[in-house]
Amino acid sequence: MLSLMEAGGVGFLFALLVTPLWIRYLRRHSYGQQIREDGPSTHLHKAGTPTMGGVVIMLGALLGYLMGHVGTSITITRAGVLAMSVTLASGLLGFVDDLLAIRNARNLGLNKRGKFAGQFAIAAAFAILGIDWVHTSTRLSFTRLSLPGWNLTASGWMVLAVFVVIATSNAVNLTDGLDGLAAGSATFCFGVLSIIGYWQFRHYSIYQLHAALDLGLVAVALVGACLGFLWWNAAPAKIIMGDTGSLAIGSALAAVSLLMNLDLLLVVIGGLFVAETSSVILQVLSFRLFGRRIFRMAPFHHHFELRGWPETTVIIRFWILAGLLAALGLGIFYGDFLKIAKVV
Repeated sequence: MLSLMEAGGVGFLFALLVTPLWIRYLRRHSYGQQIREDGPSTHLHKAGTPTMGGVVIMLGALLGYLMGHVGTSITITRAGVLAMSVTLASGLLGFVDDLLAIRNARNLGLNKRGKFAGQFAIAAAFAILGIDWVHTSTRLSFTRLSLPGWNLTASGWMVLAVFVVIATSNAVNLTDGLDGLAAGSATFCFGVLSIIGYWQFRHYSIYQLHAALDLGLVAVALVGACLGFLWWNAAPAKIIMGDTGSLAIGSALAAVSLLMNLDLLLVVIGGLFVAETSSVILQVLSFRLFGRRIFRMAPFHHHFELRGWPETTVIIRFWILAGLLAALGLGIFYGDFLKIAKVV
């Protein structure tokens, strides 16, 4: 428990104290956010806001994770290293995308093919290492390996892992459209994952996951880093995380969930990100099939903005939804634990 507190505390303090220094550096070099031309007109005043704040989140999470092992008996596991590596690699991809967007003076960085190729390479590497290096179970799981327990085989699990990593990183990226929305929502998700990691560690006989506590350290370090960044990212944001942060956070959420054997529960824990992505898919399908739009603009947080909701109202209400969905995921996990504990 002290290790979890140390990892989260270090991640928080690093992000809280270093972010203003990073803001000054970005302003000095004119590294500001480019606003999409087809976005809400109310966002135009955000042009020039320092971006690439995800750099602080990544470094804060890494430092917090490492410090969580100092002076403790907790060992660094392959699963923890893999989850953190995927986070950093995705953040680096996002950093390149953000940097190109700034240099091109447009809200366009890497082209779609280049960005997808990078995401696919990272996700594929994660999937291969997850099987060959970490030796992750190939059984499809909800809250534990025996539920439902279908063996996907190594190939099947790798396909699932690649899909989940790419889908989750893009989902968080789509959600990152309002000040603090993605960082705040992700904090709830990582908070729940850190609790689950600790619980899996305490009940190893049920979950059979030796890296559970180490993965919990990854999650709680991200909680601290996101909260420290959110201090400066809350509306009106003094800095934006950019793709650097959103891709890193999304990949981390996917990696930790998959390595914790929470393949299907991730859909509930990260329910807000699923809803945001679904709104985009439904919007595209509706327009192509029927020539009509379901929402005034997708992702659907912009829909409520265009209906007249103040940005802070949308953010807070979406935070509430994100918190409730994450809590629901934790409740489902604990409910299943009570059920299996009676049998054991």
